[in-house]
Amino acid sequence: MDLSIIIGIMIPFIGTTLGSACVFFMSKKMNTLVQKILLSFASGVMVAASVWSLLIPSLDISTDLGTFAFVPAAIGFLLGMGFLLFLDHNVPHMHLDQKTEGKTSSLQKSTMLILAVTIHNIPEGMAVGVVFAGLASGNSYISIMGAVALSIGIAIQNFPEGAIISMPLRSEGLSKKQAFLYGSLSGIVEPIAALITVLLSNYILPILPYLLSFAGGAMIYVVIEELIPEASQGQHSNIATIGFAIGFVIMMILDVTLG
Repeated sequence: MDLSIIIGIMIPFIGTTLGSACVFFMSKKMNTLVQKILLSFASGVMVAASVWSLLIPSLDISTDLGTFAFVPAAIGFLLGMGFLLFLDHNVPHMHLDQKTEGKTSSLQKSTMLILAVTIHNIPEGMAVGVVFAGLASGNSYISIMGAVALSIGIAIQNFPEGAIISMPLRSEGLSKKQAFLYGSLSGIVEPIAALITVLLSNYILPILPYLLSFAGGAMIYVVIEELIPEASQGQHSNIATIGFAIGFVIMMILDVTLG
């Protein structure tokens, strides 16, 4: 397997690991303003990557369908959105700053958050794997820059997730090393899911347009359901708008000029 593919699918995990490392430097929690900037910037990058790196290639690959070239992209996109909607309704789910009430202990809440983040990382890993699988097949519609940018966007999103998992565990009595380890491991499913997808590339190439748009739908769902609400609530909501715009434009420029 090409080294660039291995590095590419590891980038999101690196983001989680770096976020988890905040437990060594922060005593309580990540600065709210910093979290808003990271989440909104990642939102812009991921939306642009979903369009230029996932949906447009899906449409381009399907040009042989003529007037119906939109069908794979439309079906895949809706299935991706639906799949994430299904996960949200059927697995433990907590927002990054959500507080539960009642008799649930802090440790139980931390465990629920770890499980929720881990499960929701699987489709993100698959999205990265689909893009790099298409890249490995030599598909001219998928660029290395677009694939890497998608990985970086997810990594930026994973940074605050890693921090918000590791630091509560530290406050519950775990050592800094243990909290860091658990926070990092919550993101290990992403490279695993990506690697499995790449290894199955020979089987997925016939339905690549559907899988690309499926990944696009999943990414857009994460942005709409998770990232933008988290970045926009409370004070300084305009920071989310600015961060999104900057992330979107940077990703668009990089993909068009270097893709």
